[in-house]
Amino acid sequence: MLVISSRFLYNYCIMEKKYFIVTYGCQMNVHESEKLSGMLREMGYIGAKDEADADLVVFNTCCVRENAENHAYGNIGNMKKLKKEKPDMIVAVCGCMTQQISSAEKLRESFPYVDIVLGTFNMDRFKDLLKEKLESKKAVFEVLDKNGGITEGVKPFRSSFPNAWVNIMYGCNNFCSYCVVPYVRGRERSRKTDNVYSEVSDLVKQGYKEITLLGQNVNSYGNDLKDGTNFASLLNKLSDIDGKYRLRFISSHPKDLTEDVVRAIAANEHVCHAIHLPVQSGSDRILKLMNRHYTREEYLDKIKFIKSVIPDCAVTTDIIVGFPTETEEDFQDTVSLIKQADFAGAFTFVYSPREGTKAAAMEGQISDEVKKDRIMRLVEFQNNLNRGESKNYNGKTVEILCEDFDEKKETYTGRDEYGRMAYFPYKTNIIGKFVNVKITAEGGISLMGEVVGVID
Repeated sequence: MLVISSRFLYNYCIMEKKYFIVTYGCQMNVHESEKLSGMLREMGYIGAKDEADADLVVFNTCCVRENAENHAYGNIGNMKKLKKEKPDMIVAVCGCMTQQISSAEKLRESFPYVDIVLGTFNMDRFKDLLKEKLESKKAVFEVLDKNGGITEGVKPFRSSFPNAWVNIMYGCNNFCSYCVVPYVRGRERSRKTDNVYSEVSDLVKQGYKEITLLGQNVNSYGNDLKDGTNFASLLNKLSDIDGKYRLRFISSHPKDLTEDVVRAIAANEHVCHAIHLPVQSGSDRILKLMNRHYTREEYLDKIKFIKSVIPDCAVTTDIIVGFPTETEEDFQDTVSLIKQADFAGAFTFVYSPREGTKAAAMEGQISDEVKKDRIMRLVEFQNNLNRGESKNYNGKTVEILCEDFDEKKETYTGRDEYGRMAYFPYKTNIIGKFVNVKITAEGGISLMGEVVGVID
């Protein structure tokens, strides 16, 4: 869970108003909360330090994982007491969870103190719905059953300097059997290349040093534009922007990762030599049940090609443990694939049934006990690999983008282009600068070092 906050002065009230946003889920949701923040700042809102300090609390939800949904319901439930103490407080709920009609109805029936409910298909209308609530004093529910196009012109209030998130597309066409994204995000829609270019160019001019391109499947970018544009051409165009900055992207579907994209990464110095390529399972049988449209061998062939073109490329992945009917043999296939692929890191998840997906109705659901055992073994296996990779950094000097200051450790933090986190002390504020750090020690998957030069 990540929290973004800002503050505000309401146009026709003398009274100062404040708002607070609670965000669940991935970078896509974090960036959408930045857009909500931008809308509210345009209306005059200023920041609240927490829910109790706010006149408006917004829950931007996620339903991809069961834990995120449960946390959202729990925190929304906690608002009941606060709402009694502050009856004029407005509580709004939006995002993937509310795009599910069943969840929206649950909020209406079981959480009557929620004032505004909207889904992902109409988040650009948040300001209008808030105004409607303020004027009518009545609850506002608006969850659309189909997505529209793409709304340009919403100015986000960015909260992650020197990093910035930029949507290049929305939605997904893949319908993996475990995933709700196509149902709550709609079909794939790509932004026009010129609009993406303009946004990234402005961010570089403003001093942002790492821009992450967002899409449920960035490798499908441009398929709906019908003008010859694709993800490789977008990377090539964005890399022509002058300045010192990095380009990253998430996420890639293996079946759509083309040789042209890999070559574009290799050819352009701004694009990080890092690819997040979710495999989900190492078992062909499970991959077929997941509707992933590639085999274990085809996935490993992609890895081989990436390494042949970009030898230093750091490939990370997502893995789901405990998918319906998964056997110990299937699980061991996943473990062996991790070893063969030599991942720089892996995000591991326990499968949780999502309402409306095919996998939720499958027979052979795996017990929580088995899932827990497998996830613990998998995490330990991957962590051991990462620890070994960390040792290779000892004594080397690497370029790090300084991103934050860790008050507990009293050190600055940042990542190299491969995504490895490093901690290092320095006498002055260097957040937003590239620095050369000599690595002196490693702690599991993170690195420690000393600054030997400030680049920019």
